[in-house]
Amino acid sequence: MIGVPVSVCPCGRTDARGKASAFDDCCGRYLDHDTPAPDADSLMRSRYSAFVLERVAYLQSSWHASTRPADLTLEPGVKWLGLDVKRHRVIDADHAEVEFVARSRVAGRGQRLHETSRFVREGGRWFYVDGDIR
Repeated sequence: MIGVPVSVCPCGRTDARGKASAFDDCCGRYLDHDTPAPDADSLMRSRYSAFVLERVAYLQSSWHASTRPADLTLEPGVKWLGLDVKRHRVIDADHAEVEFVARSRVAGRGQRLHETSRFVREGGRWFYVDGDIR
């Protein structure tokens, strides 16, 4: 999907009327324009979009240096089906958690990732630290 134009944002965010957000107005501004995500929820959504669009460089740059893997290889053949953000909990000005469920299909088999992720803000930018999978 690298380089393929995207109109609707993969993260599934909608406006007050339930209309799907455009990629450029949603996660695209973080993935394509180096604009910092304003909160952990937006960063988590942009990271989901990066998985969908196979943007490994963005995933690594938004991963906190203390837990970032030296190399990140995406699982081939994954088709991402949707994201459901269950909860966004602000702990303090620089720490937050986001609980989500991401659905995917690999080799025709449905999968579900239910995680509570931890985020930290440093230098005005939010970073993914780690998470607990359920």
